[in-house]
Amino acid sequence: MSQDTPSSGARGTAGTPRPRSHVVIISGLSGAGKTAASKLLEDVGYRIVDNLPAELLRNLAQLVAREPHNYERLALVLDARTGDAPVAFQQAVSALEARGISPRVFFLEARDDVLIRRYSETRHRHPLYSKDMGVAGSIARERELLAEIRAAADVIIDTSDLSGRRLRERLYGALEDTPSETGLALHVISFGFKNGVPLEADVVLDCRFMENPFYIDRLRPLNGLDEPVREFVLGQPITQRFLETVQEVLQTTVPGYEAEGKGRLTVAVGCTGGQHRSIAIAEEIARKWRESGHGAVSVWHRELERE
Repeated sequence: MSQDTPSSGARGTAGTPRPRSHVVIISGLSGAGKTAASKLLEDVGYRIVDNLPAELLRNLAQLVAREPHNYERLALVLDARTGDAPVAFQQAVSALEARGISPRVFFLEARDDVLIRRYSETRHRHPLYSKDMGVAGSIARERELLAEIRAAADVIIDTSDLSGRRLRERLYGALEDTPSETGLALHVISFGFKNGVPLEADVVLDCRFMENPFYIDRLRPLNGLDEPVREFVLGQPITQRFLETVQEVLQTTVPGYEAEGKGRLTVAVGCTGGQHRSIAIAEEIARKWRESGHGAVSVWHRELERE
């Protein structure tokens, strides 16, 4: 067997299967939490390789394929510091896939105001900073440079409002997904429009046309996880028609997403405050997804995290 032969189906000298290498690529905006994500992966046994020069990526892929026992879990960080990040990313993916290794790609981002505040608090220098652009211009330039990687990512995480605990849950939860075996994974986010639309959303659903439980005294202190609110929201005839339409849209579009190689679809469900209607609808969409026998599903109620 040559060194470049994929090793995923090879067997060791003692007749036992060789371990498969699990490779994660972490990319995203500077200040969005890539260092924190790397440390979280390191905690569960991943080796971290941070911005390896593009010229060495093929050698790394050969090493991972040749020595899966030593590189069973590898996280490769690629971002604007690499130089031509999109080229380095394509080289890394191509080199790994040629050896039978399909990397899981994570892209971390945050709102501009959050990134600017983080740079102000830490006094770190943005890697693309120049006096002509300033921090805001550097962030805009970086979004442009990394747009191709973002489009190819399996998982996009907006860290603007994430606590460290929640980032760990999102990261570890996504690592457990196996879309190639179980179908497209669905991630449903409930949110309040008053706090902005989640950046990572592939599809945005607006529930503000439904009657609002907030204006009913007995329901106002509750949220969409509570049965009285759930019954109120789901009991509206217009809600049932809406859910039927959502199911039809998903059934129509999911095969197309899968054909394009997308392993994870993020659906954001919004109402005014993100406490009642959006939560109830998000939970119902997730329930129907599970019953339909599709891939894995996870739910995150963003505004509850703020409390």
